[in-house]
Amino acid sequence: MTAAGPGQPFEVEIGIGTVRGLRFGRAGGRRVLALHGWLDNAASFVPLAAHLDGLDLVAPDLPGHGRSAHMPVGTDYTFVGAVHQVLDIADALGWERFALLGHSMGAGIASLVAAAIPERIERLVAIEALGALPEPESGTVPRLREAVAASRGQGTRALRVFPDVEAPVRARMRVNGLSEPVARLLVERGVRAVDGGLVWCSDPRLTIPTAVRMTPGQVDALIAGIECPARVIYADPPQPYLPEPDRTRRAGLLPDGELTVISGGHHLHMEQPAEVASVIGDFLLR
Repeated sequence: MTAAGPGQPFEVEIGIGTVRGLRFGRAGGRRVLALHGWLDNAASFVPLAAHLDGLDLVAPDLPGHGRSAHMPVGTDYTFVGAVHQVLDIADALGWERFALLGHSMGAGIASLVAAAIPERIERLVAIEALGALPEPESGTVPRLREAVAASRGQGTRALRVFPDVEAPVRARMRVNGLSEPVARLLVERGVRAVDGGLVWCSDPRLTIPTAVRMTPGQVDALIAGIECPARVIYADPPQPYLPEPDRTRRAGLLPDGELTVISGGHHLHMEQPAEVASVIGDFLLR
């Protein structure tokens, strides 16, 4: 078995359009679908894939991200919709059973997929998220109003044009605290050329607030419903939206789960890929 290379482009057709991404490893290896975080893309898994052996690792640009199609006008980006899109991608690949590897938003989506259709999911590795982000019932109406107002008021704002790739690289480094090589990986796959420079490929609608979130009790029930073996990897210090002790408590709800905490930032799977790969070990191959 050999470690995955830099990734080969692939594309599949699903209901919303063309989904593109990167495929690492070799055909015949353990099938793993890798789901990236919010406003990231398939390049999120380039560093980690180089340290994982024996896998057929497929990392799509999720709809609205990277080089994949955007959701049609008049539709929304939702977690439930993302579950169907992930399953559509697996179907297009001809995969009946497979493992899931997710980071941040991708880990949240992977959690929902694992809970929703356990007969198809063999294993789950969730990095820096587990389940959905919860919200008390008291936040329901304010959140809905904010989301609807943002959606109705978005209009057709012009995209910011960067003169060269260095400008968006600096922006990602500043906003996400990323090193230059990591930011460049994400940016080079996340921009496209236009007259005068470069613009982000991602759908601007991704920045609209989520209209409805699960309650804390619903998120707990979701996590408790994940039947496959699961390995959760968190960074220390925790993100503000993943506070302790609640994130550790939630990991403890997994029927067959293990938790590891590693000192690092939110994109630790990119900044410290060898360390994260050592925690994953042979888990995805079992």
